[in-house]
Amino acid sequence: MTPTTAVATVCLSGTLDDKLTAAADAGFAGVEIFEPDLVASPLAPAAIRDRCADLGLSIDLYQPFRDLDSTSPDRFAANLGRLERKLEVMRQLGTDTLLVCSSVSPDAVPDPDLLAGQLHTAAERAADHGIRIAYEALAWGAHVNTYEASWDVVARAGHPALGLCLDSFHILSRGSDPAGIRDIPGEKLFFLQLADAPHLDMDVLQWSRHHRLFPGQGAWDLSAFLTHVLAAGYRGPLSLEVFNDVFRQADPGRTAIDAHRSLLALRDATARRADGGSAGAAPAVPAVPKGSAPTGVAFAEVAVDAESGPLIARALAGLGFTHTGHHRTKPVQLWTQGEARLLLNTGVTRPGGAISALGLHTADPGASAARAEALLAPVLPRTRGPAEADLAAVAAPDGTEVFFCGTGDDWLADFTPVAEAPDRPGAGITRVDHIALTQPFDHYDEATLFYRAVLGLTPQPTAEYAAPFGLVRSRAFTDPAERVRIALSVTLLRRGDWAPPVASPQHIAFATDDIVATARAVRDRGAPLLAVPDNYYDDLDARLGPDPALLADLRELGIFYDRDADGAFLHCYTEILGGAVFFELVQRIGRYTGYGAPNAPVRMAAHRTARLALAQAGPDPAIRQLR
Repeated sequence: MTPTTAVATVCLSGTLDDKLTAAADAGFAGVEIFEPDLVASPLAPAAIRDRCADLGLSIDLYQPFRDLDSTSPDRFAANLGRLERKLEVMRQLGTDTLLVCSSVSPDAVPDPDLLAGQLHTAAERAADHGIRIAYEALAWGAHVNTYEASWDVVARAGHPALGLCLDSFHILSRGSDPAGIRDIPGEKLFFLQLADAPHLDMDVLQWSRHHRLFPGQGAWDLSAFLTHVLAAGYRGPLSLEVFNDVFRQADPGRTAIDAHRSLLALRDATARRADGGSAGAAPAVPAVPKGSAPTGVAFAEVAVDAESGPLIARALAGLGFTHTGHHRTKPVQLWTQGEARLLLNTGVTRPGGAISALGLHTADPGASAARAEALLAPVLPRTRGPAEADLAAVAAPDGTEVFFCGTGDDWLADFTPVAEAPDRPGAGITRVDHIALTQPFDHYDEATLFYRAVLGLTPQPTAEYAAPFGLVRSRAFTDPAERVRIALSVTLLRRGDWAPPVASPQHIAFATDDIVATARAVRDRGAPLLAVPDNYYDDLDARLGPDPALLADLRELGIFYDRDADGAFLHCYTEILGGAVFFELVQRIGRYTGYGAPNAPVRMAAHRTARLALAQAGPDPAIRQLR
């Protein structure tokens, strides 16, 4: 039996009808109706039932019913009266499962036998209406705050209309071992709610209310969790219950697609885990196409306009690149050095310049494209000439186009050689080291899921640093061989408008085996390298104490330096070219896998200094040429 997918309306922004429409359009089979959404709706419960039926949605759960039990007999009687009212609402909604949370009230029942008796009474009332109660242990419940405690009470109650609701957040946030779920009879697992989350050291209630994520966006191994639940015999829907401040303000249609993608990817990962044949593995569920993970960067494309195009082309020449080809049918230039290929596209409108596309090598481009489409990535239409490579492309959340290329360079046949291309040595650049993309604030978590689940890249630890204009979060995604590195960053708070803005700064980092020689060569060729303040090198000498001769070279050439237990990282930058694009040169020594995050605030301040100097210099063409 294939588990269906559902989403709680609390996950999405808008009115109840907005949420239902978004869930249906995204492909969900069912929904959980969050009571505040129903209360605020102009539709009567029966009309909501009809609306869901029209959209093809089942109503799988009504929630939440809070603080049912009480040490006060009078208060418990009043709670039963409130329950009767909600059961009538559910009858009109046409749903048969009610979520009852463990109590957080000061008068919550501490005695498990008394609590079991009260739950039995409530289940008897529900059964009279043909309704089941799914009892959930809140992680901050007064007395029942683990799934083990909730199962103990449900087992003591012994009523067929009383079972459990398991919520991955409440279980994993407390560090509980989900393996024990396998010992619970499957018929007593009435409902399952799924959420991911980052590792945070904070009050669990605040963590729950503001920082839940869709599966694959956080730090938990939800496929292992789901394997235990399915192995126990759960056969209900896989449902999302995610409280997140960003999701509840964002476009519900887009959020619902991202949410459904997360469940499809989780279901697929769980099926592949079970296919390993481990004892007691969960039943297999249909998987999306496996895909073929990227193994290298075929090209990066920068969209340029009349102003940024010449600036970026001049900078590339200064970096030792050669303009080697023109696309046969499109206004695209090919620039090459070593294995690094950069395309300049004047046919895409991106004022000021922007990274517009990536070409990734994969062993099976068709499988990669099929997986991306199955995981709801937008497939991009593409026109091509009769002799041009057939490259499938999908859109990343920020609009960047991702092309799936083979492991060879067949796509280069789309370019005719430039007859007058100078035959000159490069500057020591060997390949693309990484591509850095600043994400829109609202889409950072969506991008995390895209690069992880759709492209099959592995997320690296998150870094945060205090930058001149606010706190920045950065996270990289790599293939196992680290031939593909994509670094995403986001400013955690929206910046003010007092400073000259750089909209979504992006850069491409090129690898070299000798950055001192490369930096000296590109400086002599006129590349607009970024000036770094002397204060940085004085501090570097005090902190890390590099060899004095090396320190002198770093200072002379504006090269940054970082070091950890595994190796060292040397890197330098160009100034911002046009509106938002710049380039980086990097040398990795040993097994250093980071990106020089401690140096990022200095780089950002230096870029601002350079931009202010340019603005103060005025529109002198000679000065603009230098930038």
